[in-house]
Amino acid sequence: MLETLVTLVLVRCIIGLTMHSSTDNQQERLISNDYLAGFTDGEGTFYIGFGHRNDLPLKWQIITEFHVSQNPGGKNVLESFRQVLGCGYLKPNHAKSSRDKTWILIVKNRNDLNNKVVPFFKKHRLHTNKHQDFEKFCWVLETISKGNHLKIDGFKKIVDFVLKDEVNDHRRYSKSYILDRLN
Repeated sequence: MLETLVTLVLVRCIIGLTMHSSTDNQQERLISNDYLAGFTDGEGTFYIGFGHRNDLPLKWQIITEFHVSQNPGGKNVLESFRQVLGCGYLKPNHAKSSRDKTWILIVKNRNDLNNKVVPFFKKHRLHTNKHQDFEKFCWVLETISKGNHLKIDGFKKIVDFVLKDEVNDHRRYSKSYILDRLN
């Protein structure tokens, strides 16, 4: 019996699982990558936005971020996700709000987006309309990686692609507003 227990402990240590004693009244948590992908289907965002910046040659910046949020009771899922991706940071979703207690995992760094987030979701496919958002996100990141966003034609293609369907879109800047104000 003791030999079986020692073997079980060794196996769990080798595969990297954390053991919790029954006196802690906690269950062992193993969150699979497929679960994290499904979680993103429901709670994630592949954000593409535009910001006006006078210090840039075209006066506009393209913002690309991955977000996934959860209520405080599920913060452990966000922490696990951050560990799996090896990037990003957690913060209160609306720190100044006394009512919104949700937490959010954010990845902004383009290198991390290209080399960690994108490969994760290419390997662990999304199964809702979020997959289309992900494909759009990948296209924009690839276009930026090639430097095409630095030329007016490339920037316009990104704006057209991202903002082609502006119906019920609550963005700060509309497609026409951005395009009308390009150099």
